Amino acid sequence: MRLTILGGGGFRVPLVYGALLRDRAEGRVTAVVLHDVDAGRLSAVRRVLAEQAAGVPDAPEVTATTDLDEALRGADFVFSAIRVGGLQGRADDERIALAEGVLGQETVGAGGIAYGLRTVPVAVDIARRVARLAPNAWVINFTNPAGLVTEAMSRYLGDRVIGICDSPVGLGRRIARVLGVDPDRAWIDYAGLNHLGWVRGLRVDGRDELPRLLADPGLLASFEEGRLFGAEWLRSLGAVPNEYLHYYYFGRETVRAHQEAEHTRGAFLRDQQARFYEELREPDADALAVWDRTRAEREATYMAENRDSAGAGERDAEDLTGGGYENVALALMRAVARDERTTLILNVRNRSTLAVLDADAVVEVPCLVDANGAHPVAVDPLPGHAAGLVCAVKAVEREVLAAAESGSRATAVKAFALHPLVDSVGVARRLVDGYTAVHPGLAYLK
Repeated sequence: MRLTILGGGGFRVPLVYGALLRDRAEGRVTAVVLHDVDAGRLSAVRRVLAEQAAGVPDAPEVTATTDLDEALRGADFVFSAIRVGGLQGRADDERIALAEGVLGQETVGAGGIAYGLRTVPVAVDIARRVARLAPNAWVINFTNPAGLVTEAMSRYLGDRVIGICDSPVGLGRRIARVLGVDPDRAWIDYAGLNHLGWVRGLRVDGRDELPRLLADPGLLASFEEGRLFGAEWLRSLGAVPNEYLHYYYFGRETVRAHQEAEHTRGAFLRDQQARFYEELREPDADALAVWDRTRAEREATYMAENRDSAGAGERDAEDLTGGGYENVALALMRAVARDERTTLILNVRNRSTLAVLDADAVVEVPCLVDANGAHPVAVDPLPGHAAGLVCAVKAVEREVLAAAESGSRATAVKAFALHPLVDSVGVARRLVDGYTAVHPGLAYLK
């Protein structure tokens, strides 16, 4: 089986390859094609993968190319993890938004809209090429903003594009851990959009264990989301939100923390990864060791500003493991390629799952996965506060898609202005001016 990884020079590609190395079952991936627009990054990542594969019998063969069409031909699966504009683009997104007093995070608020506006046209071009060159391939999308990009690609690929994210899986596993429950036996009642969802229940043998968690301050204080949101707020919600909802529920505090930070997250990662790729220019460098060290620093500092604003302290060792997006991707590929039926929380077209949204809206919900793809399961209706937020953000996503299709600057302004975390049409206009001034990928907005 052949897997093509778009964004193949990306820092997290070794996570995916490591998961493939652990898969010894029949029908596994035997060939990996890395594609990237940056040949130097491709070379660095290939060195890390070669050291990972040392001593592993029958390790998947790795090739690399900067030719997109060549990478797509013959693919059984296409894993998309591109970053349009690179980490400099992310740093610019954050800087411009924070100067206006609004959030610049890469998937939430103004930063997410800017990232989406320059990513959607590229993702649409990829989807069209896949439809032409590899019509039987399944596309697994991890490119952010994941829900928005998956919806853009689904207009050309239908249900053959599936979005993944490790946040819901990691959250469910952390809840199960503090409750003393085997996460593989638990049904996680999760619903919403990507980076905008809630765990409403965690059922084992028909019994919902979440009320036990919400009633125990000690248990709530023992994992990241409990400390991040606070016991009182979680009990008020009657649910545990995805960590990204901290940007919505504590907006002023997080914006202030980001403004006061020495470096934004994007600037930190830009500089950190520049050092990583520079180190790997040295022929004698231990590529895998350098990657491991860099990754440990990256994970430990994840959402540091939010934890600081909430007084949540440092991340626990257990929290650093997260959900493992590479494991989600591998489980998805196994289920589809081998008809190994499983349940995963994925980004797929809604059909009739969430009544407040139309059938084509991409949502993040539990899905049954088999050889025919991912099928969203019925879930309880969202409570009013969650439904309102989901509908508002989905409306923004639709305006982003409309702006990307039409090239309309006015529609882009509308997308910014309608977002719950942007509080002024004037701010929206200045954001569009600021972003188009620094991002060549937004030159199409007129």
